[in-house]
Amino acid sequence: MVEKPLTSVMEDYLEAIFDLDKEKRVVRVKDIAKRMNVKMPTVSSMLKTLNTRGLVNYEKYEYVELTKGGMDVGQEMRRRHGVLLKFLTEILKVDLPTADEEACKMEHALSSETLDRLTDFMAFIQVCPRTGEDWLRFFDDYRSNGHRPEACKTRCETFSSDINNYIESSQ
Repeated sequence: MVEKPLTSVMEDYLEAIFDLDKEKRVVRVKDIAKRMNVKMPTVSSMLKTLNTRGLVNYEKYEYVELTKGGMDVGQEMRRRHGVLLKFLTEILKVDLPTADEEACKMEHALSSETLDRLTDFMAFIQVCPRTGEDWLRFFDDYRSNGHRPEACKTRCETFSSDINNYIESSQ
């Protein structure tokens, strides 16, 4: 029998338990309820489901522990959330509360391959001479003022001059 895929809510619970485990070392139902902003019976119900799937070890009135599989999912959700949060706040300059909420939604929808490409893109724009911090400032300017061909022409000429000086100094 093929098991159903995890829902985004299940992934959110595993991420929350993963985070709580890193913070507290002992995870209780009330900690999860507080983190997820839900009632304790709701948490208990989800923990039973996750326990049945072998993702947590849970007994009523006991602490909650992630299994190896649950730990892997929780860690991956934390990684995804972090990458997306960084992209939204540092590259697109989305405010933190909005970025956090939207990263949570996006982390469930993107494939691992797409997320890896996004991570590579973030690294690229911060190290490639054509990009970096100036490039991000230019993007902010574009968002604020729209397309201004004269600004693009000036930037292109400056870049061309800078790259020629760089090449000459490297020889």
